[in-house]
Amino acid sequence: MTDAAHHRSQPIPAWLIRTIWTLHRALLRFSAGRLGLRRPTATTWGMLRLETVGRRSGLVRRAIVGYIEDGPNIVTPAMNGWLEPDPAWWVNLQAQPDATVLLPDGPRAVRARAAVGEERDRLWRRYVDLGTSAFNDKRAAMRSHETAIVVLEPRSA
Repeated sequence: MTDAAHHRSQPIPAWLIRTIWTLHRALLRFSAGRLGLRRPTATTWGMLRLETVGRRSGLVRRAIVGYIEDGPNIVTPAMNGWLEPDPAWWVNLQAQPDATVLLPDGPRAVRARAAVGEERDRLWRRYVDLGTSAFNDKRAAMRSHETAIVVLEPRSA
């Protein structure tokens, strides 16, 4: 393996991931929601703010995650910047699947579930087919377990 190939296969440093997350949340907050969220396109995923209930604290927790749309559903991989373990928002959703997402066009009440089997494979492939370095089978293989694909289905408020 060349030095360049080895460097590309290394995980992104945790400090860099956390810095980017902090800056993204600040951009969303300081712009009063005008910047930091986007709709997905045919060539890239969108960005939304996900509000969950903390499984131990009972407090509202917020995270900004990438997503694609699958019909009326919103789909996001349960990634922690390719780090271990699963992100807290996914662990919270497993305990309490009702959540709210803030999209560029406003909030939406959703219920979370994990995609399984052929559905999971199809949705993961849609992410990989975007052709970005963020989602590919090589990076996914670096994790100790399969990345959950979370389906956020609309629910009545």
